[in-house]
Amino acid sequence: MKFSQATDFDRQWMMRAIDLAKKCPPSSTAFSVGAIILDKDGREVASGYSRDTDFHVHAEESALSKVGETSMDGATLYSSLEPCSMRKSRPTTCSELILAAGIPRVVIAWREPSLFVADCQGVELLQQHGVEVIELPELATLASQVGMPKER
Repeated sequence: MKFSQATDFDRQWMMRAIDLAKKCPPSSTAFSVGAIILDKDGREVASGYSRDTDFHVHAEESALSKVGETSMDGATLYSSLEPCSMRKSRPTTCSELILAAGIPRVVIAWREPSLFVADCQGVELLQQHGVEVIELPELATLASQVGMPKER
């Protein structure tokens, strides 16, 4: 599947990613994020959410760890929040993991606010390396309401 702008298909999958974010264990020091990876034919390959396997795992990192040998040629990653470009808990950022996996298209609902990172550059980093990044601003409020840190 090849898209140059957001489609109803993208909105549908982003709603699923936002629903995944609702499963995140609460944290006062991290966002709640859901991520889903589709192959080039639009089939779900993997999904994950923040803190689903350990307290420091990010949604994109979790989903990417479950891909296995599936080709990422033509794949799309849906993330309810902009992939991180800086990290304290792991040596590799989600943006770097996406680039290493070779995912050519990323769809996000909202950009990371400066709550924990002063200037997240995930979108810019991905675009600089040729990744198509689509933002769905009409879903940003919903995603941020689910994603904002909560007391544990």
